[in-house]
Amino acid sequence: MAPPQKLFLAAIVAAVIVAATTGYAPNSAAEDIVHSSCVHASYPSLCVRTLSTYSGPTITNRRELAQAAVKISLSHARAAAKKLAAVRETVGKKRVKAAVVDCVEMIGDSVDELRRTLGVLKHLHVSGVSANEFRWQMSNAQTWASAALTDDDTCLDGFKGVEGKVKTEVKQWMTKVARVTSNALYMINQLDESRG
Repeated sequence: MAPPQKLFLAAIVAAVIVAATTGYAPNSAAEDIVHSSCVHASYPSLCVRTLSTYSGPTITNRRELAQAAVKISLSHARAAAKKLAAVRETVGKKRVKAAVVDCVEMIGDSVDELRRTLGVLKHLHVSGVSANEFRWQMSNAQTWASAALTDDDTCLDGFKGVEGKVKTEVKQWMTKVARVTSNALYMINQLDESRG
């Protein structure tokens, strides 16, 4: 009979091998779709990073990938909206305050448009509908996501001619929102091309 230490060591080694070989497999399909879909996105490394760490349901197809990308964009937009609302209350300079107030409105619109985009994607009929119906649904999703991206850019435009810490912070927040929104729009466009 083998000494207890050897049995214990063998059991640990076996557990590590099982964990190492089975722990990665369930996510490999999700990781494959993320990596292959992000290759041609506007911001590929950001796309892979945000979608690979997405904590929602496992991504198994392009529709779920597009939904995840929009959820990520919406999360970033909401976070930026909270930060902007807090900054709005502390800014004293008239020109900077006007830019922040406009930006708060733009990011609010962006959040609303991303919510609408997500709603369209959640109720998207991929099969059992005519090509025209599918195109109508996709057109709506693309329009809302594009409008959100435009609002993000418009917010930044309001800071032209403004310098200082507030502009730097807002630019950092809104650039991140615009980039993840751009990637989300790319995923929606890919969904349209593959018809789900």
